[in-house]
Amino acid sequence: MDLLETRELRYFVTVAEELHFGRAAERLGIAQPPLSRAIQRLERRLGVRLLERDRRGVALTDPGRVLLVEARTTLDAATAAVHRTRRAASSRERLVLATKAGADHELLRELLDAYAAEPDAVEVEVVLCGIGEQRRLLRDGRADAALLHRPFDPLAEFDTEDLLTVGRIAVLPAGHPLATRPSLSMAEVTGLPDLPAARWPDHDGNYPPGPGPEFRDQSQLAQMIALGRATVVICASAHTWLWDEHTAVPLTDAPPITTVLAWPPHSRSPALAGLVRAAGRLEGHRRVGRAATR
Repeated sequence: MDLLETRELRYFVTVAEELHFGRAAERLGIAQPPLSRAIQRLERRLGVRLLERDRRGVALTDPGRVLLVEARTTLDAATAAVHRTRRAASSRERLVLATKAGADHELLRELLDAYAAEPDAVEVEVVLCGIGEQRRLLRDGRADAALLHRPFDPLAEFDTEDLLTVGRIAVLPAGHPLATRPSLSMAEVTGLPDLPAARWPDHDGNYPPGPGPEFRDQSQLAQMIALGRATVVICASAHTWLWDEHTAVPLTDAPPITTVLAWPPHSRSPALAGLVRAAGRLEGHRRVGRAATR
């Protein structure tokens, strides 16, 4: 069986993401003709057509969509091998934990405190990420573990330990009429003519359809809500970033969100095993606490 080179996989992934040979060549820092020839050679070696090309543009075929998924996984694995090998040579043992900036502040502190009680605990470097970046850092080996959120983050490729399940809240300008309500339904906060719902990108960086403003930066969103220009539905545990000009109202019918600790299933790190044990203790304590209040 022919082996595929990481270079040609990288070329294909870039073209598949851009769906435009000129933009892909610019991203890769090469000329367009050699990129086109490289993709044609790849198609001949595999014996399949990966891309449909016509005057309207470029589109992935069914085999191309399969290769895109597999190629991304392969490139992530190759990058992870480099990062983990270099880190193994470091004299300073540490764990890298990735989490979205501004989220799960109290939970993160509890987890770090619980891990510090482990007899063989090592230094934990916390990397604060933008939306969707935790999974990429975890896949390419720059992070040992990450805090992710079910159902928003795809988790099938990782091992996980549940940490906390909470409801959702609507964050409204403090002066809005709905801000005085003890609770709201999703229908009541969706499609408000005077307060559009903010749209966040998914794990692939794509925004859901809708008329609301697009955001990637939490501080920008916070200011727009304070100005009465937007609202957002978020995890209730993220209330720590709210301003005085905001009001958080619980939602009665929104599906809950579970924060999980995620890590690569092939990891054999004793330090990571200690972090997972600490996460399990936290969830165990929460179960006991919930049972005691019933």
